[in-house]
Amino acid sequence: MMGVNESTINGYPHASISSKGAFEWTLKKIVRSNTSAFKLLFLHVQVLDEDGFNDMDSIYASPDDFKSMNKKETIRGLHLLEYFVNRCHELQVPCEAWIRKGNPKEVICHEVKRVQPDLLVVGSRGLGPFQKVFVGTVSEFCVKHAECPVVTIKRKADEAPIDPVDD
Repeated sequence: MMGVNESTINGYPHASISSKGAFEWTLKKIVRSNTSAFKLLFLHVQVLDEDGFNDMDSIYASPDDFKSMNKKETIRGLHLLEYFVNRCHELQVPCEAWIRKGNPKEVICHEVKRVQPDLLVVGSRGLGPFQKVFVGTVSEFCVKHAECPVVTIKRKADEAPIDPVDD
């Protein structure tokens, strides 16, 4: 199972540097040429702002406007997952993908418990101790709390943006 997220630099529907790196690592080191022996599972967790309003440029004048806001977030998540599903189909690797909402740390660990994968692969931004205090790290939480082995894939140094918090 892989936890994937959108790029903080490019936004939806672009996958983060860490997610792409973890995916490519999984294909190269685990799946290799034995594509029919594996089924990759992709989970994207959408985080809503505390107030639930992600799109500050929109005008909300009716109840239908709020419904469209939720649909927009789902569509964005689907486009993100489409990248991974398309790549799997190109390589003939069986896969499934789904979206959940909530705190990524908690949701990923909950889904691991529910789905019971053999392995969880997550990307890591490689934040330093000071940055971890302010930003937090999903991968570190998963290593400690997921009920399966966890592999964290640190992004390559040449792929890191100027601000390591970005991905």
